[in-house]
Parts: sequence; structure tokens; C-alpha cells
Amino acid sequence: MNSVLKLLLIFFFISNCSFNTNSKFWTKETNIKNEKIISNKEFLFQKKEALEKELNPDLKIKLELNNTFNDSSETTNNDGVIDFPSTLKKISKYKFSKIKYFDHFEPEIIFHNNNLIFFDNKGSIIKFDQKSKLIWKKNYYNKQEKKNHPILFFAKNNDILIVTDSISKYYALNIETGEILWTKYNNAPFISDIKIKDSKFYVVDSNNVLSCISIIDGSLIWQYKSENNIIKSIKKISIVVDKEIVIFNNSVGDIIALNINNGNLKWITTTGDKNSSIKPFLLKLSPLVINENSVLFSNNNNLFYSVNLETGFNNWTQSISSYLKPVIISDLIFTITTKGFLVVIDKPTGNIIRITDVFDKFKTKKRNKIKPVGFVVGSDNILLTTDSGKLLVIDVSTGKTQSILKIDNNKISEPFISNKNLYLVKNDSIIKLK
Repeated sequence: MNSVLKLLLIFFFISNCSFNTNSKFWTKETNIKNEKIISNKEFLFQKKEALEKELNPDLKIKLELNNTFNDSSETTNNDGVIDFPSTLKKISKYKFSKIKYFDHFEPEIIFHNNNLIFFDNKGSIIKFDQKSKLIWKKNYYNKQEKKNHPILFFAKNNDILIVTDSISKYYALNIETGEILWTKYNNAPFISDIKIKDSKFYVVDSNNVLSCISIIDGSLIWQYKSENNIIKSIKKISIVVDKEIVIFNNSVGDIIALNINNGNLKWITTTGDKNSSIKPFLLKLSPLVINENSVLFSNNNNLFYSVNLETGFNNWTQSISSYLKPVIISDLIFTITTKGFLVVIDKPTGNIIRITDVFDKFKTKKRNKIKPVGFVVGSDNILLTTDSGKLLVIDVSTGKTQSILKIDNNKISEPFISNKNLYLVKNDSIIKLK
């Protein structure tokens, strides 16, 4: 009897684990646009451990700079291919008072009519031109507020600049003159991006409350209170908007989709470990990116997600540890891991196409202390910044680091591109390279 059972079990296993390429048991090789496929290459999918070794390093990828790839949007967060110069020289610097908490801050420059807007250590908002000439400087904080060294977040809507901060204040300025239009106060500090759609903006505070606010007068339209936690994540909260839906992550690792008109819940996807009160502090999620009908993001807990935009169900997950914003170009996803590996993923399936080590030029002791900050993808090169003040120029085709430029000894921001100029923020200045 036992022999019969064994035979039946063997037959059942073989019949369900077919050598058919359509079987779920086997990973099949797929054709990926914009790449030169090299035969007999391995694809990986759904591994439990983070993938921190090279895969298919000889495979070459070619991108073209055209409208197909430039599907970037401020609301959906996808940068696509960005046009920037192949050679970089430091040409100017605009200095300001040193930002005290810069190492814990993810700065963002606002560009407006070839001018730049940023802030300093006391909350002064500064507008200057591309020649580093001051246009205006405004400060709307009292003496006590200045002592708290507010961190400011910006978003623009035509001639209005929306400002939120780390001390619970939010207000609007005339972007041309810097004159204040209205001021309001919140119950908690703001810790998120600002996303604008039509005459409203969306922002999340440290209590994990998303607010929909009128741009016209700052009045509250609706709020959604998500799960809160005593110990917060130190990563900035991400918000994306698409048609009739607004999606954000909270500090405990939930991805939440709401009706954009009334704040009604559409779906929640949980990514964090809620059995531990300390883990939310250590959790770092990448900015969310919407592409077609998917929401893409990753975290430093060895998971990269593709989630259905309408339902919140997982399309696929992959074992990649990264808190940097992914870049989607056609059917390719680019991301860089916490340990310095450039990963290219097939967007429809989640299969990994190539992994290359972009930190290979650093000595082992040094590279273990270096963390990536942000990157942009061009048709030929990828620019990657680090918390050690380095700018890496990486060849898109090969995935290999071509050169390393020393910008500073300390953290520099992610790269910002405007009119083919590259801007990098450090704790006391903005550096322009061309």
C-alpha cells in the first residue's frame, strides 16, 4: 500500500511540475524592449534574501531620449529619462545659513521660470536666479519659531507657492514677490511631500493624518486618519495622485488609497511589521511611483512591490532592499539598493534582468559606510549621489561606474535637473554643475 501511495505522489508531482514553459514552476525568459538580449541569461524572481550580487553583468541596455520614455509627472513621481550634460563642471554656488538637521532631511528645490527657491536654517525662503543672484528673501517665523530651525516643504501651483513645515505651520506665498497670501496651523508637524491637483493640495502630518486643503485660502476640505504609532519612521512620507485617487504611505508601512474628492477609503496594503513597536522607526520606504495601472515602491526590508492601482493587490514582489525612488522607462524599472547595486527589472513580470555593482570602485571598509541618496537616469548615464558627498557617473548600457566626482565630504542631496543644469544641495549651499 505504501508503495502505491509513493507512486501516486511521484506521478502527481511530475504532472503538476511540467517542463512546459508556461508552467508556474519554471521561470521563463521574456523579451524586454530597449535591450540587447544576450542568450542563456538567468532571471530571478521572489527570493527571500536581498539580492546583493551581480547578475547578467555583461548584458547591455540602450535607451533613447524620446517622448515614449518621458512620461514624468509631478503628481505620479515618475522621472523617466532626463536630459542632462555628459560632462559636468562646478560653475556656481549659492550659500545660505547652515541647515542644522540636514542629515535627516530630504531636500527639494523648486524651479520657477529659470529661478530657484529654497530655504535656510531659520526658515527664510530664498528665491535666486541661475547666476546665484538673490531675487527675494522672506521669513514668516517669529523669534521662538526660528529657534526650532523649521524644515520646509514646497509645492507650486501657477503663481502660488505652498509651504508646510516641521513645526506645524502651513502657508501660501505669491511666487513672484514672496508676499504671504494666508497662514494656518496644524495639530502636528508635517512630514510629507506636498501634492497639488486642481485647487487643492494633499499633505501628511506626523500623526499619519492626510489632509486635503484649499490652495485658495488654506481651509481644510477633508482629512483621513490612518494608523498611528508612538515611534515614527524617519523617512519622508510619499504622496501620489492619479485621476480620482490619492495614495500615500504612512510611517508604519501602510500604503493607503483614497477617493480624491471625499477621502473615502479605497484600499490599504500593509508592508510593515506591526508586531514590533521599534521596527517602524527603522523602516524606510521609497517614494511611491505610479506608472500605467501600477504603484511601484520598495523598502529597506528586502521588498520591492508592484501593486495594482485600482485594487491594492500585489502584481508581484521582488527581494530588493532600496529606499530610493525607482525610475520607470517603458517596460524597465531602475533602482539602486542600499548596498550600491544597480538593478534593472522587467516591469510586467518583476523578473530581474541585470544587477551591477556601482560601488565597486570603493574599498570594502569605505563602501560599508556609504549609502546612496538619489539618482536620475539619462539616455547615456545615470547620476547617483551618496551621503559621503560623492557623485557617481554610471554608464546605462553596461551598468558600470565610469567616474566618481567629489562634491563634498558630507551628505549631498539627490540630483535635480533643470534646463540641462545639475543642482545639488548640501547643508549650507546649492551647487550648480553644467
